[in-house]
Formats: sequence, C-alpha cells, structure tokens
Amino acid sequence: MRTLTDHKLNGLNEALAITVLDDPGAGGACHKYSISLNVPPDDPIGIAPDSLRTHWEIDFQNGPIQEAKYNGLSGEALMAVLIDRLRSFQAGPYKCRENACALTHLEEALMWLQKRTRERLARGVEGTHKV
Repeated sequence: MRTLTDHKLNGLNEALAITVLDDPGAGGACHKYSISLNVPPDDPIGIAPDSLRTHWEIDFQNGPIQEAKYNGLSGEALMAVLIDRLRSFQAGPYKCRENACALTHLEEALMWLQKRTRERLARGVEGTHKV
C-alpha cells in the first residue's frame, strides 16, 4: 500500500487520505483506492453532524473486458463526473479562469482517452491485452 498526497493543499484536502490498496496489474496501473476523511478532534471545522460517510473506495476495471468482464469504473467515467462538476461551477457564481483551464484540460484528457479507445476498436483489440 502507498499513500497519495498530490491533492493536499487546504483543509478538506489535508483531511482526505488517499491510499492505493493494490499492486499494479499487467498494464502497470493500480485498481483499488481508498479515500478516508480524517479530521483531527481539535479541528474547529470538524465533520458535518449529518455526514454519514467518512470513507470511500474506488475500484477501477481490472483486466481486459473480454476476459475479466465488467468489474470496475473507467477513468473516463470519473473524468465525466469532474467535467460535469466544473461545467456546473462555470455556469454559476464560481465561474473563473482556473476552473475554465481545468475544465479544458479534463475535456482534452477525455478526448485523448476516447481517441485511444476508438483506435483500439478499429484494430479489433479493444477489451484485450493486445497492443
């Protein structure tokens, strides 16, 4: 297991601990992540009294779909959530240049991943370990 810290900058992100729960698979990527909200008892903000969750797990697809079947999320699905969230901020009172730049880069990242998938589909290797 290892811990990720790239997100740490402010109160909430400091309180969120991200742990990688598995070793990289055949493609070199990990598949299981845990995110825990760890608020120190003396934190003046604390956890919302009506909050039911302080722990989340993310399971990504593990193995080629044709062999392993559907068993997890895609990175593209999580990007779609982030894109929707930033588009919503941009349509409201939190519109800003920084959100616009982040949105553009997420949209571009999704476009490149979809391009890769389209090319794999065209070659007949999508859902397999074949390159």
